[in-house]
Amino acid sequence: MAKFSYILLEPLSSFGSDDEIKCIFDFLRECGYEGVELNITEPMGVDLDHLEDWLEAHQLVVPSFLTGIAYDEGLCLSSTDQIVRQHTVERLNNYLDTAKRFNAVLVVGLLQGLRRDEPDPSIANGRIVECLQEVASLAEKKEVELVIEPVNHMQVGFNNTVAEVRQLIERIGSPAIKPMVDTIHLNIEERSLTQPILDCGSELGHVHLCENNGSLFGTGNIDFASVLQTLDSINYDRFASVKVYRGASFEEAARSSIQLLKKCYNTET
Repeated sequence: MAKFSYILLEPLSSFGSDDEIKCIFDFLRECGYEGVELNITEPMGVDLDHLEDWLEAHQLVVPSFLTGIAYDEGLCLSSTDQIVRQHTVERLNNYLDTAKRFNAVLVVGLLQGLRRDEPDPSIANGRIVECLQEVASLAEKKEVELVIEPVNHMQVGFNNTVAEVRQLIERIGSPAIKPMVDTIHLNIEERSLTQPILDCGSELGHVHLCENNGSLFGTGNIDFASVLQTLDSINYDRFASVKVYRGASFEEAARSSIQLLKKCYNTET
């Protein structure tokens, strides 16, 4: 059975105080979440020793770190500029130690770039493969996993489907790199919400759960029950992170999402 975490879309540095972060962690644990997915930044914006203490106090873990903010800083795996690509590799390599510390995976999605970064997908993928092979080599030594997120074509220029991501991973050729799925992107790019999960099977490294409209679960057309049943069918026991980015307050989104998911599992809410 999947465990549930909640994605904080804003970096920790954007929160007003340490107490605000601790209150958020307290609320998530009260709702029934076991984890909180964070954006990783350099610097993180909080003392990592303090972050560990807060997580332990609230019985939460960080199953995964999002890396996409680095793209907004100008980093990109498919860039035509070799120096930019190398800086991107260096940044991901630097993130490995933090991921190792928290026993978390690194999520790579937006860092693949857009078509404006490289119009030719073949050339872009060649660069992505070369960069991620370098990161994967160090990740293997540090025993850290990276997952590549298939992001829809309106937000990322390459590897928008699960099949394309799996092909990319095969080219990279490292056990440290695994595929993940996100229901909002599955809804846009795939013909089925569940077959791509079955195709990944035991290699599935991470899951994002998001309504097709980005809002409260149940206000769109994502069949979360089918998704959870499919995850169970492949014995997926890692984290599935809830993502709500519009149309609701944090408190409403966090509480109502896990209530719906627990109903899908026929457990008490």
